[in-house]
Amino acid sequence: MYGQNAYNTYKNNSVNYASKEQLLLMLVDGAVKFSKIARQAILDNNVQKAHENLMKTQDIFTELMVSLDVNAGDWARNMMAIYAFIKEGLVEANFKKDVKELDKVIPLIEDIRNTWYEAEKKARSVR
Repeated sequence: MYGQNAYNTYKNNSVNYASKEQLLLMLVDGAVKFSKIARQAILDNNVQKAHENLMKTQDIFTELMVSLDVNAGDWARNMMAIYAFIKEGLVEANFKKDVKELDKVIPLIEDIRNTWYEAEKKARSVR
């Protein structure tokens, strides 16, 4: 019981005191994690678990989309299009409970995570 409480406190503090970059990385890590949990849940025929995790992933992409400044240039508009494409794929996968739909977007989600990690690493080295 105490261990779980300490972990929850640590987790809350890590979110509350994280930089914008760290929060972004937490979001994209969560998107990868939840989409893979959903994929396995579909294979296990656990509809509720698949739905919950697909909704979490969709919510993450909604947050990424609303926080993106599309006036920042072509790269931002391109990211918005990629985020929208992924979100559409997640909605389709959730509606159909279809692994094939998820298999189309999970590699993109992983690529986005890797891209943001690289960008954060480069930004850190410049500071």
